Amino acid sequence: MLVEFRTKNFRSLRDEQVLSLVASTDKTLLDTHTLGTGLKAAPHLLKGAVVYGANASGKSNLIKALQYMRGVVLESAALQPGQTFDRLQSFKLDAASGSLPTEFEVTFIIDGVRYQYGFSMTTQRIVNEHLLVYKAFKPQRWFERHLDTESGKDVYEFGPSLKGAKNLWEGATRPNALFLSMAVQLNSDALRPVFDWFAKRLVIFNEQSPLSPQFSMQMLKQEAQRKAICEFLRAADISIADIEVATKQAMVHSIRFDLATGKREEEASEQAVDEVKFHHITEHGKAVFDLMDESSGTRNLLFLTGPILDILSKGLTLVVDELDTSLHTLLVQALVRLFHRPEVNTGGAQLIFTTHDTSLLDAYGLFRRDQIWFVEKRPDQSSSLYSLLDFSPRKNEALERGYLQGRYGALPFLRNQALGVEH
Repeated sequence: MLVEFRTKNFRSLRDEQVLSLVASTDKTLLDTHTLGTGLKAAPHLLKGAVVYGANASGKSNLIKALQYMRGVVLESAALQPGQTFDRLQSFKLDAASGSLPTEFEVTFIIDGVRYQYGFSMTTQRIVNEHLLVYKAFKPQRWFERHLDTESGKDVYEFGPSLKGAKNLWEGATRPNALFLSMAVQLNSDALRPVFDWFAKRLVIFNEQSPLSPQFSMQMLKQEAQRKAICEFLRAADISIADIEVATKQAMVHSIRFDLATGKREEEASEQAVDEVKFHHITEHGKAVFDLMDESSGTRNLLFLTGPILDILSKGLTLVVDELDTSLHTLLVQALVRLFHRPEVNTGGAQLIFTTHDTSLLDAYGLFRRDQIWFVEKRPDQSSSLYSLLDFSPRKNEALERGYLQGRYGALPFLRNQALGVEH
């Protein structure tokens, strides 16, 4: 379960920004919208959060920051010596930030144990790295690493609770690799749960990691999972009685260009191809449609339903940029409510997403007030993330109207005489 994510100096997120899933003391919807942790420091975590903001405000950068952190954890051990982090972007609109490292830290709970792991980095190397483990109220510092600027070497400090070949792992860790990643590659059982949280328990969908139809396709080939997907689609008022997936051999043609010679080569090979058929039944008749005959909204819902049902069953954390893309607001509500239904969300799954759909703010029982966040672009073009709770809204407050009237900020500033709008 995700507790908190922090980042600093990543793209427009110049100053430290904190997204917290720790529930407030408000008892509203406590049984359905929160998860009990058994920990005194954070007795309840939220099952989800929604982030609002104008276009280019920095909402997507928040998700990209978590995604970038995940990528460094999973991939840095495989980098070659001297290879740089070319895709890392710090805040570029002031000189000071460009010379400072980018920082990431995430706190999560696995089997009742709280882990607090983070690192800072430049495009050239890892600068700092640390791991705190809370098996009791007092933290255990398993390891800390920092760059000694005088010697240009990494200095490590290990706590007694971290077991294993620490000296071997330290010696194998290059400047552009995380100690965590290298230690797990060298078979650290103690650090494996931390690495696996990023690899197996955190799922991110955005423009850099788009939703793939393949997962849902594989689920549709299994009887029980196919029925679950069809049941949800029918509950969403889509007249699909059944979905059939047939795998057949087909000739696939491809074109390859040789850049050296300028020659164009066409290739054809026989490959296995999945063919999807949708069986629709209404009171007036029935018909079978191909995948491309369905609307983009139905296709998106199908491709999203499979992963979501799997995430709910396994208790994973799902992060989605613009969940409402091609989906009706009632379908978005239905997906969010799945995470709030204890009989469905039996594993403690969480959903974090960005959206422009303001109607969700006043949907009855959809969110607690501590689940609503905003991102606003400041005049200096840096982004600020903050909670609705900062405004102490009343329980019966009309949140959508308040947001659109600018009460909570995070609105686009429009100044266009051609549009006849100034806000």
